[in-house]
Amino acid sequence: MNVWLLLICMGLVTYAIRLSMIGLIGRVNLPPIIQWALCLVPPAVLSAIIFPELLMPGGTLDLSFGNHRLLAGALAAAVAWRTKNVLLTIGVGMVALWVLQAVIPH
Repeated sequence: MNVWLLLICMGLVTYAIRLSMIGLIGRVNLPPIIQWALCLVPPAVLSAIIFPELLMPGGTLDLSFGNHRLLAGALAAAVAWRTKNVLLTIGVGMVALWVLQAVIPH
């Protein structure tokens, strides 16, 4: 029972924190430096999720040409930089990973 109560309370706290930020949007003027810093949060979070998977697929650092994820990620990054098209980037990255896994043994 204590575990369920703890989970419910933590869920409520998390919800309240997020709701308070949403409620403050438009009512509070943030300094430009804070607005600038908040614009950097999504790329930082995305990088923190993606780079460990690309650079350490088995839990150890792998910068070799045998790292299919790194090669597919590099190709996807090039497509993203060149085209600025999210769906094309995802598609090219996924197809590249599948092809590399099928053609080059790991």
